[in-house]
Amino acid sequence: MDILTVEHVTAGYEKAPVIRDLTFAVPGGGITGVVGPNGAGKTTLFRTISRILKPWSGTIRFRGDDISGMPRREFARRVAVIPQFRMIPPPFTVEEFVSLGRYPHIGRLSPLKQQDRRIIAKILELLGLAHIRTRKVNALSGGEMQRAYLAQGLVQTPELLLMDEPTAHLDISQKIRVLDLIDSLSETVGLSVLVILHDLNLASGYCNRVLMLEKGEIRAAGTPEEVLTRRTIEEVYRTPVRVGKDPMTARPHIYFLPRSSAVRRDGPRVSQTEKTNGVLTKD
Repeated sequence: MDILTVEHVTAGYEKAPVIRDLTFAVPGGGITGVVGPNGAGKTTLFRTISRILKPWSGTIRFRGDDISGMPRREFARRVAVIPQFRMIPPPFTVEEFVSLGRYPHIGRLSPLKQQDRRIIAKILELLGLAHIRTRKVNALSGGEMQRAYLAQGLVQTPELLLMDEPTAHLDISQKIRVLDLIDSLSETVGLSVLVILHDLNLASGYCNRVLMLEKGEIRAAGTPEEVLTRRTIEEVYRTPVRVGKDPMTARPHIYFLPRSSAVRRDGPRVSQTEKTNGVLTKD
């Protein structure tokens, strides 16, 4: 069953639409990735689904209910939103900061109950933050801060997690750690995830479904194999690529070609193909 449906949604800023007549569904369970070049409308779509922006036309439904009619606290209990650009938080401890995610359940003036504290402790442990629970959040590294925001969203115990560029400004090890956590939660507790990603290889490796936007419209939607093809990527991103099969996951792997590359100028040579164990294709 689809957990989220977007039906003919147009939205934007002032007089200019950014996304136009978008229609798609997010299935329950698994990870759906949204990709596309800068300016394609990814963040506008995210802000519209998150109720930060009101759509000009169309309807967004969560489990069949129009989200525009859902009370704010009910929406927050069921959908966790982790934006890319965030205000610097006050000097809370990590535990205090994460506990803010329980407010949709208890109210801002109510104390945490034992059940709330158990949930917070479990998430802190799961995300590797338990040992720094008393540290001030303004003293955290970028990767630790990202995990703290993720923890705050997860203690909401949401059915759907919305994330805008959760791996931005992280090194490769931190990116993998964050996405591994999301993937694990999707598998173990059935969490549904809609995530915006810039890295096509991360989208291929972690997403069950991929939605590619171009100039505010849906260019392709489906499995990574269906969406992340050489032709589609080259036409949307306006850059030459080769697409092969990852030898570990059998999913598409995109090779971006520098200007000096012999592959880019002349097509694959034997030496280049050998370097990649023969996985490059022209498809």
